[in-house]
Amino acid sequence: MVVSLRTLLQPLTGFSTVSVLALSLVAGAAPALAQTPEVETAPSASVARPADGSLSIASATQMMSEAEAAIANQDFVTAEAKLKEARETLNQLSTYYQELAQMFVGVDTQINRSNRERALETAQMRDQATYQLALVYRAQDRTSQAVPLLMEILRSQQPTRELGQRAYQQLFELGFVEEPYAGRAASSSNP
Repeated sequence: MVVSLRTLLQPLTGFSTVSVLALSLVAGAAPALAQTPEVETAPSASVARPADGSLSIASATQMMSEAEAAIANQDFVTAEAKLKEARETLNQLSTYYQELAQMFVGVDTQINRSNRERALETAQMRDQATYQLALVYRAQDRTSQAVPLLMEILRSQQPTRELGQRAYQQLFELGFVEEPYAGRAASSSNP
C-alpha cells in the first residue's frame, strides 16, 4: 500500500506549510513526496493483507491453514516451517498491538481498547500455532522440542483456560508431569 506524505502528515494541520516541508526534509521524505502519487486510503476494519509474508493477521491465518494442510498430508517439515513463521508473525503483531494500547492509555480509550483486544486476539492465535507446532514435534517423537512450547502455552494461557488445559494434558501424556489436571479448583489441604 502506497500512502503519500500528505496523507501521513494530515494530523499536522496546525503547522504551517513551511514547517511541514521542513519536517519532511529532515525526515528525508521530500523525494518520496515528489515520486509518490497521492492515494486515498480508507480505514480498514482489520489488518488484512494478502498472504505474501506481510505482517498481518490474514497472512498468519494463511500460514496456519497451509500448516494444517501439510499436517493432513503428513508433511511435517512444511508444517513446522509454516507454524514457526505464523508464531513469529503473531508474536510481533501481539507485541505491536500491546505497545499501541499502552501508548493510548489515558489518551484515547477507544484506540486503547481496540489495540488491547487485537493484542489478545493475536496472542491467542500465536498460542494456538504454538500448540499445533508442539503436536507436530510430538508426532515426530521430538519431545525435547515439544515440552518448552507446551510450557510457553501454559505461561501464556494458564491452566484455567481450555488451551492451557490441553497443553498440560499433552505434558501429562508425554510423562513430563505425573498428576492429571481436569480443571478442578486448587485444594487447600496439605498432605
